[in-house]
Amino acid sequence: MDILTVIRNFLHDRLGVDPARITPDTTLAELEIDSLMLVELIFECEEKFKVAFDRDTRTPANIGELIAIVEEFLATAKPVKAEAPAQE
Repeated sequence: MDILTVIRNFLHDRLGVDPARITPDTTLAELEIDSLMLVELIFECEEKFKVAFDRDTRTPANIGELIAIVEEFLATAKPVKAEAPAQE
């Protein structure tokens, strides 16, 4: 699954945004994405792509910038290790 598809699915599920409206040029303001929703979207990408992102990153202005940020993290991030099951 590509990054744009993850973003489209997330915003459709959470905000009811028509996926066709979401292009790289679409601004976060147009989609009414606030800072909390952006954090949730980053968490969604972390979960889908099994990586951990640095919390000190720039705030994107549009979907294209968000995709570029995610691509940077995917290129440099270390995979998240699966947690070991708890032993009883």
